[in-house]
This record gives sequence, structure tokens and C-alpha cells, in this order.
Amino acid sequence: MILEVAILFVNEGEEKQFEKDFEIASQFISSIQGYLGHSLRKCIEQENKYILLVDWEKLEDHIVGFRQSNQYLEWKKLLHHYYDPFPIVEHFVTVMENKKL
Repeated sequence: MILEVAILFVNEGEEKQFEKDFEIASQFISSIQGYLGHSLRKCIEQENKYILLVDWEKLEDHIVGFRQSNQYLEWKKLLHHYYDPFPIVEHFVTVMENKKL
């Protein structure tokens, strides 16, 4: 499994509309082969800062399957105008995990 991580800085004052549009855009990413789930989290200390976490089966599911799809074009149309600066997206593999159930 691959974890995609993006720190998102949304234009100040547009946070509520971004959250609404993100909910709509979620249908596009979740329809992609290899998508396992995602979470959008809002920073407590900085109101216009978010973190996006997306689980993928493999890296190619994101960088090829999603980024080269028509669904990505719809995602981009809904969300990309909110970001300043444009987010850096990175991918991680789990080395160790410990969860309390």
C-alpha cells in the first residue's frame, strides 16, 4: 500500500467552499482502480491549512491511473484554483505501524 500525502494551503476565506467542493470531488478520486480510501484533515493552528491522505494499492494507481484520467480533470477543475501555493504531493510506504484498537 502507498500513502499519498499533500499539504494544502487554501486561499484565506475560501475554506468552507473548498470543503464543499472537496466533498463533491471525492467521487472522482474514489472511482479510480487501486484507490483504497482518503482523509482530508484541517489544521487547528492555521485555518487555511489542510492535509490530504490517500491510500493507494500501488504508486501507478495514483500517478498514472488517476492523474491521467478524465476524473482527474474534473478534480482539478473543482479544486486546483483554491491552492496557494500549489501543493507538493509525496508518496510513502509503511515501515512500522502501531494502532490501538
